[in-house]
Amino acid sequence: MGELEQRAKKLAAKPFTKDEGDLPDFLSNMDSEHYRDIHFKPEKSLWREERLPFQVQLFHRGYMYKDRVAVNLVSGGQVQPVPYSSDFFDFGQNLFPAAPPPTVSYAGVRFHYPLRKGDGQEDVAVFLGASAFRAVGMGQVYGLSARGLAIDTGLPKAEEVPVFKEFWVEKPAPNADKLTVYALLDSPSATGAFRFVLRPGLATTIDVNSRVYFRKNVDRLGVAPLTSMYFHGENTDRFIDDFRPEVHDSDGLLMARNSGEWTWRSLNNPRQLRISVLKDISPKGFGLMQRDRAFDHYQDLDARYQQRSSLWVEPLGDWGAGSVYLIEIPSEAEKYDNIVAFWVSDQPALKGQERVFNYRLHYLLDSSLEPDGGRVVSTRVGLQAAGSNKRRFAVDFVGDELKYFSDKAAVEAELSASSGKISDVAVTRNSETGGWRLSFVLEPAVDKDVVDLRAYLKSGGEVLSETWLYQWSAK
Repeated sequence: MGELEQRAKKLAAKPFTKDEGDLPDFLSNMDSEHYRDIHFKPEKSLWREERLPFQVQLFHRGYMYKDRVAVNLVSGGQVQPVPYSSDFFDFGQNLFPAAPPPTVSYAGVRFHYPLRKGDGQEDVAVFLGASAFRAVGMGQVYGLSARGLAIDTGLPKAEEVPVFKEFWVEKPAPNADKLTVYALLDSPSATGAFRFVLRPGLATTIDVNSRVYFRKNVDRLGVAPLTSMYFHGENTDRFIDDFRPEVHDSDGLLMARNSGEWTWRSLNNPRQLRISVLKDISPKGFGLMQRDRAFDHYQDLDARYQQRSSLWVEPLGDWGAGSVYLIEIPSEAEKYDNIVAFWVSDQPALKGQERVFNYRLHYLLDSSLEPDGGRVVSTRVGLQAAGSNKRRFAVDFVGDELKYFSDKAAVEAELSASSGKISDVAVTRNSETGGWRLSFVLEPAVDKDVVDLRAYLKSGGEVLSETWLYQWSAK
């Protein structure tokens, strides 16, 4: 890691240059359908003949993946570059006017591992596209992505997109259950040395150690950025012409505050750009979660949204004061990732500085890292009555403790709104879920469109649930 840090530091002292060279037009201009017809040949997987637990496959450049990425293997302290070879790839029905040049290199890297402990290798992690990467645990399918850094995301100017321009993959031992990968990040504003330790399993984890060097000041530096998709769901209160009841990779932002409070911010596909800021000092963690695991809520046999990974960020070390940002972008189709979440430190990112950010990513299919108390499992919104501007909300909480409460228990809600009037508040036992439902009516104020709602369940002075957050808007 030390050598990589020195390389990143030296690179930060030089002007940024984007490397999209030696990519022929027939690759650069190809569409997504033709690009998807290019496959790495499984029999060419690196380390396959040595029968190591991890195997490496590569992505060809083309379509939207134009950045040239170098890949190296590391064994016994020796670095061996992986030269480009067209023999690695099956180009399907593509007919190229010429062979890709040897300098075309690669677009990214994929790792395989016998996740289900059988003889077959399974896809467990992918690094492809700028600084994006994805992973899965047992029983999961790919959904949301993590990124190396987010720079100026959500500001009224163009977002800067850092790129992992080179990878070094350590050769694992014959019985290894983890894989170490190093990456060099580059962008106009910053460079970075990254170390990833991948541990596939029921809940796959990736330890991320990073040191970032700044070429210039960064207005908004997003650490541990997560990118997901929310097209529509049970809380969507406008018509979506879709046979599927819900379409999303994640349905909420979960945050564990340093105070011990857990907050759940239900996601939405807004009509206008929405940015929520959750301040804290040294949070215990945050993540974009997919809590709804019922197939009949999605009815999609191909996408399998009920099996999409939840992704939890566990800070390692003291991150200090800052905020978790949630950015929700209007979207007209499920192909767009319109949800972004990341940590922004109160400490500014200035030219000449170097900063260290360490954290662990947990890829989950269950709620094992979530609080024991009441958890929000659904948020529903609808018109209260024809001709009215009032909206009725129904928020369901479940939890091991809540299900044992008597139907006559004195469970109530602590509920507030940033504007408008709240009425008809009720907390009722939900026999179908074994939990409790909070329902209420919101009458929005005429002159204040965006309404921030906040609620949690309690019994006397005892808090029974996480805090539900929601942002409603008529526009």
